[in-house]
Amino acid sequence: MTHWQPTPKKFLGAIACVSAIALAAAAPAGQAEGARLDVTGTWAFQVETSGGSGTPTMTLKQDGEKLTGHYSGQLGEAPLTGTVKGNAVEFTIEVTFEGNAFHIVYTGTADKDSMKGTVKLGDFDGTFTAKKKS
Repeated sequence: MTHWQPTPKKFLGAIACVSAIALAAAAPAGQAEGARLDVTGTWAFQVETSGGSGTPTMTLKQDGEKLTGHYSGQLGEAPLTGTVKGNAVEFTIEVTFEGNAFHIVYTGTADKDSMKGTVKLGDFDGTFTAKKKS
């Protein structure tokens, strides 16, 4: 009967194989190795909350993990700021509508041409989806 005898070369080869499998499993789904998600562009949103629905357009600019941009919708026009970490996206908008200030927070996930997640608009909670226009 032959027994497997670990040698330094066999041991290092086994460790390298296990490490490669672990790294591949940890990579975000839908992203090629070394590729980074970039949400820069114009996005058409569909927002549904208990207070109503809307279809704002947002122009986003990503610089590393930093996200800036512009909101244009039923509540007017306003800048936005946030972050992109992996495929997780979060941004906030401060807008005044009919004399009332609103703090809006979008939290979700994105890929190269779509987003989905939750939105908090003042006291209203809801969901959103978005498609990249350009």
